[in-house]
Amino acid sequence: MKRILSLLLFLPFLAMAQDKGVHFEHGLSWAEVKAKAKAENKYIFMDCFTTWCGPCKFMSNTIFPQEQAGAFFNDKFVSVKVQLDSTNKDNEEVNKWRADANKIAKDYNVVAYPTFLVFAPDGHIVHRIVGGAQTAEAFITRVKPALNPEEQYYTQLDAFNKGRRDTAFLRKLATTSTQLYDKANSEKVTAAYLHSQKDLLTPANIRLLNSAVTSTKSKWFPLFLNENEKIDKVLGEGEADRKVTTILANEYVKPALATDNVTPATWTKIESKLTRQYPKYAKKIVAFNKIHYYLRKGDWVNFRPAVNSYIQQYGKDVAPSDLNTYAWTVFEKCDDKACLEAALDWSKRSFEGNNSPALIDTYANLLYKLGRKDEAISWEEKAMNALPESDRADFNATINKMKNGQPTW
Repeated sequence: MKRILSLLLFLPFLAMAQDKGVHFEHGLSWAEVKAKAKAENKYIFMDCFTTWCGPCKFMSNTIFPQEQAGAFFNDKFVSVKVQLDSTNKDNEEVNKWRADANKIAKDYNVVAYPTFLVFAPDGHIVHRIVGGAQTAEAFITRVKPALNPEEQYYTQLDAFNKGRRDTAFLRKLATTSTQLYDKANSEKVTAAYLHSQKDLLTPANIRLLNSAVTSTKSKWFPLFLNENEKIDKVLGEGEADRKVTTILANEYVKPALATDNVTPATWTKIESKLTRQYPKYAKKIVAFNKIHYYLRKGDWVNFRPAVNSYIQQYGKDVAPSDLNTYAWTVFEKCDDKACLEAALDWSKRSFEGNNSPALIDTYANLLYKLGRKDEAISWEEKAMNALPESDRADFNATINKMKNGQPTW
């Protein structure tokens, strides 16, 4: 009885704690939410989320329950959550919203999560935010422009659609629309801005192009093929080619691998198609994507020769971080000695001229898994000693495991 009584006494305090955060409406339809906002003269804050989205869960569990968030939102907004994916665990409320949720996702091109939409008290959309924040204060800072017509995204977009074309306005709106994953509007605004430019390859324009160009169909995609030196001076060495290879992989490789029946003939066909239009990039794209395909599948028999072949052909272009990723994945998931020996070589290449403690740590762990205990401890100590005292705990724990013959994987 005492335990039950204690729980009953605790529940009101729990409810009070929850009430201090952002209040989200439940049991209301979209029409009723809009009616409530109009009657109370409040904006509508809509959290568009999916059940699988980690940042969405972080916002719901960590940011929205905070008193600081509640103090800002509750007197200004009618807030509502809208689930945009479907699961077999969806409750009655989610199912009742399904038609409206699908229409909202389509009308406002919601493709990244979380996306937060803000509507004026009369129900018309005024603002859009993509992505959360690590603190309530930081998120509130991102939401405040939704209350200012001079900063509201859709209000500025409306001005564009009515003919506003001054250069500074177009540049800012083009950048914003790209950052907000509003693809259709981003393409229109970016095109309007770039058509007004005599020189497309200024540093500011190159950075905008790097965000805006996502397809071979883009009018400005050829710039990344033909002006790579100028682009690299702004974005960094190799960035123009990296942009091209990413786009080509998305359009030529990814669709071809969307099957369980990938054979050597599949890779030959991909390379053939790429060679006809983009011969400079074909072999490298296929070689690189073989690595990541076999890595994703855990196909270590094919993974090892794929990495070795790529290093042999394009060694100078392989980033240390990629080599480390390949080596560490093998360390964690493969026990085959030949594969571990190959990973050891990749790992050693990753810190040549670098001596990063994190990269050396991978090398030491591979040595240990291969049974070369003394060498492993020596290298792990070298990595640890390169760090300040405050950052050595994990490395020291690994050394102790090695000394005691315990697995580090």
